[in-house]
Amino acid sequence: MHPLRPAAGFLLAVLALASADAGARTVYRCVQGGTVSLATAPEPGSKCTAKEIDDNAVSTPNLWGSMGVFSGTLYEREQDGQKVYSTRNLPGSTPYLKFTVQTPPGEPAHPGLGTVGKPRLDRYPSEFKAAARQTGVDDAWLRAVAHAESDFDAKALSPKGAMGVMQLMPEVAREYGVADPYSSAESINAGARHLRALMRRYKGDLTLVAAAYNAGIGTVSRYGGVPPYAETQEYVSKVTALYELYLRALGRKQALERPAL
Repeated sequence: MHPLRPAAGFLLAVLALASADAGARTVYRCVQGGTVSLATAPEPGSKCTAKEIDDNAVSTPNLWGSMGVFSGTLYEREQDGQKVYSTRNLPGSTPYLKFTVQTPPGEPAHPGLGTVGKPRLDRYPSEFKAAARQTGVDDAWLRAVAHAESDFDAKALSPKGAMGVMQLMPEVAREYGVADPYSSAESINAGARHLRALMRRYKGDLTLVAAAYNAGIGTVSRYGGVPPYAETQEYVSKVTALYELYLRALGRKQALERPAL
């Protein structure tokens, strides 16, 4: 076993080089049972996403997510007649390289200031109805996001700088021409328009809409789905649960079931 203890970038470089035999420098990010591994080929039993590693990139991408400092082992095994490498100890694997990595902190995502609780239909009913009617965004969905974001506090300010009922980040508030982000009417209207744009982008996939509202479009694009940040995954689960509650509170059927994260 090699005694090296590489940083995250070096480990990715090793994996990318190992994948060169297949004609492309590709690393697979594989998720199974809530755990993440990196590999040179899709792992049996895991959901894997291919990530191209550019030889000329100034720095390698962060494929782990926000997991702090941890140590592991890169394993070697035979799969479909080829030698492959993975950070998951699958049957037939032998240790190849010990490593310690320090993953970077999360994106400007936030878990939201509200908690899952009883629906609050008394909060800004006219503003929510008007925004839903104007944008076509489901009233129950709009309320669920507001509940998760601020617990309907028009003066809320998150540690990340999100403001108002819909917790608009400064750049989002500017994009939608918000003069006062602490105005409940302006915040709800801009939040609804932003959600409408996200729903169009993600073709109505509410899981991706919630993830992008929380962590940003760029982060969702980079990971090809819900990013592995704990705050974003918790946020998506919270909004989904609240949506079900608001649908029932408004006397409507429950939302369609969706695949688990």
